[in-house]
Amino acid sequence: LYLELANLKELVDDYRSAFVDGYGMDKDLLESICALADRNGMLNDVPFPEDGTDETANEWVSNLNVYLNTVSERLYSSGLHAFGSMPTDKELDSYLEAYFGDRLTEEQRRNAISTWHSSAGQMRSGGRNLLEQAITFVQGEEFWAPKSGVTDQASHIVSLLSRSTEELHSLVNGLNGGYIEAKAGGDLLRDGADVLPTGRNIHSLDPYRMPSASAWKRGQRAAEEIIRQHLTANGGNYPETVAVTLWGLDAIKTKGESVAIVLALVGAEPVKEGTGRIVRYDLVPLEKLGRPRIDVLCSLSGIFRDSFANIVDLLDDVFERAASADEPVGQNYVRKHVQELEEDGVERAAARLFSNPPGDYGSNVNEVVTAGDWEESESLGETWKGRNAFSYGRREGNVATAGTSRPEVLDKLLKTTERVVQEVDSVEYGLSDIQEYYANTGALKKAAENLKDIDPTTGKQKRVALSVIEAFGTSGDDSPVEVKDVEEVLRLEYRSKLLNPKWRDAMLSQGSGGAYEISQRMTAMIGWSATAQVDNFVFDQACERYALDEDVAKQLQRSNPEAFKNVVRRLLEAAGRGMWETDNDTLEKLKELYDNVDDVVEQGTARTMTTLT
Repeated sequence: LYLELANLKELVDDYRSAFVDGYGMDKDLLESICALADRNGMLNDVPFPEDGTDETANEWVSNLNVYLNTVSERLYSSGLHAFGSMPTDKELDSYLEAYFGDRLTEEQRRNAISTWHSSAGQMRSGGRNLLEQAITFVQGEEFWAPKSGVTDQASHIVSLLSRSTEELHSLVNGLNGGYIEAKAGGDLLRDGADVLPTGRNIHSLDPYRMPSASAWKRGQRAAEEIIRQHLTANGGNYPETVAVTLWGLDAIKTKGESVAIVLALVGAEPVKEGTGRIVRYDLVPLEKLGRPRIDVLCSLSGIFRDSFANIVDLLDDVFERAASADEPVGQNYVRKHVQELEEDGVERAAARLFSNPPGDYGSNVNEVVTAGDWEESESLGETWKGRNAFSYGRREGNVATAGTSRPEVLDKLLKTTERVVQEVDSVEYGLSDIQEYYANTGALKKAAENLKDIDPTTGKQKRVALSVIEAFGTSGDDSPVEVKDVEEVLRLEYRSKLLNPKWRDAMLSQGSGGAYEISQRMTAMIGWSATAQVDNFVFDQACERYALDEDVAKQLQRSNPEAFKNVVRRLLEAAGRGMWETDNDTLEKLKELYDNVDDVVEQGTARTMTTLT
C-alpha cells in the first residue's frame, strides 16, 4: 500500500488493536477512518452500515481491512519487458512470490535464486554437453524439470525465466529461416512452468477440443455465479439475454472458458467423439437444467471469428436447435425472441454470433475516443453497433468467414440484454490498460443501454450490468470463480496500477515507452467514463500523481512530450465533459501545463521539419 492507503491501513490496525485489547470503540478514530476511506472512494467498495451500531461499525472496519489487504496483494505488471533481456533478482523474486504464494517463504525464494546463480557460471562456460543436448531434443525440456519439492521447482522456474535472453537469438534464427523450438503458449501463473522458456515457436490448443474439460467446469461455475448475482440484484428475475464477448486470445489462454460460459447460459454441453474431439453442443433438457434457457448475444472479435470457424458453426447450430425446441417460451428465451422476430418478418432470427464485416476488425470506438470526435456517450454505442451488425455461422454462406448484415436481429438482442460478460485472461493487461476493452465491451454495454426504457427512479435509461471474470492466477477445476461488477474491477485496477507510485515509477524508468503507456491509460480512462463509470477520486489522484507532481511532470515531458500533453489533455477533457468534478485552481494549473507542453511539442516538430528540409 502507498500514501493515503498506507495511512488508512495504519488507522484500521490501530482501531482493531484497541478493540482486541478491550478498550472498546474509539469513535474519533472511527470518524478518521471513515473520512479517509471516503476521500479514497472506499465507501463504494465497503459501504458504511446505515444503522451505525457499535457491532456493525466494528464489522465494517474488519471488512475494510480485508479490502485493503486485497488491494495490497493484487498483482500488477512492473514496467515493460525489454525483448531478450534477463530478469533482475528482484523481478525473479516477484515472479516466485506471485506463482507460489504462501507455499514458498522469502528465504526459500532467495535460496532458489542463489542456487541458480551458483549454477549459471557452469552453463555460461560450457552449456550442456552433446549428450544432454540430444536428451533435450528427444525428451524435451521437461526431462530436466525437478521431480521433488517446491524449492526445487522454484529453482527450476528461475533457471527457465533467466533464459529469456534466448528470445533475441530465436528471432534472428527465425529471420534467417532456421528452426525454432516449439513450446506451448500461455501464462506462467495460470498454466505453470510448461510455458517457459520464452523465445519459442508457441502453439496453443486444438480448436476441435474447445472448451477443454477444465474450461468447461470453470465456465459452468462462472455462468451459475453470473445468474445468481443477477437474481439477487433483480428480485429473483432471470435475465432474458446476456451478451458474452468471445475474444481469440482469451479463448486460447483459457482453453475456451468464454465459450463454456455461453453454453452453460443457454443450457447446452459439449459432446465428444471417440478421439476426444468435440463434434456438437447438445441442449440439456429443461428438467435437468432447472431454469430457463438464457438467450446469448455472442460478440466475436475478428480474431475469434477467423481462427475458430468450427466453434462459430457449432454455436450457430446449437442456437438454431434452441430456437426450434418444443419448449415453453417462458422457459426458453432464445425461442421467445426468435418467434417475436419472425412475427415481424425478420430472416435468420436465430442468428446470435455478431462481429465486424468480413475481413474487417475493430469497433472504431477507440479511434473516436482518441480523436475526441464525439459529443454524447450514446454515440459510442451507436458506433459499436454499426460496426458489429454482421452475423456469422454455418447458415451465412458457403465459406466459414462469410457474414451477413442483420441489424434487426442485433437490435432485438441488445434491447433484451440485461448483462454483459467479459473475461480478463492476463494479469499483465486489464480493463484499464488497453483501449480494446472499453472500445468493445464498454461500447457494447452502451449500445444495449441506448435501447432501454427510461428508469422512472433516475429519469435516465436503465443501466446494463457488466460482469468481469478475471481468469488468471488459478486453474484448478474446483477453484472459485469470482464475478465482479466492472466498476469494482476498475477501482481495484486503478488503485493497484495507475494510482500506485510503484507502478508509475516503474513506467517512468522505461523512458518514452513507459510515458506512452501512462498516456494510453489516461485515454482509456475517458473511454470507461463514457461507457461505464470512473470514480472522481481516480481523476483527482491521477492529476496529483502525473500532472501536478512537478518532478513527474518534468520527467514525462522530457521522455515523451506528446504523451505528457495527452495526459493533461485527458484531464481537461474529463472536466469539460462533466466526468470529473474539481476546483478552478486545478483547472487553471492544468491549462497552463497544457499551453507549455503544447509549445514544446510545436517547437520539437518545427525543429524536426527543419532538419528534414
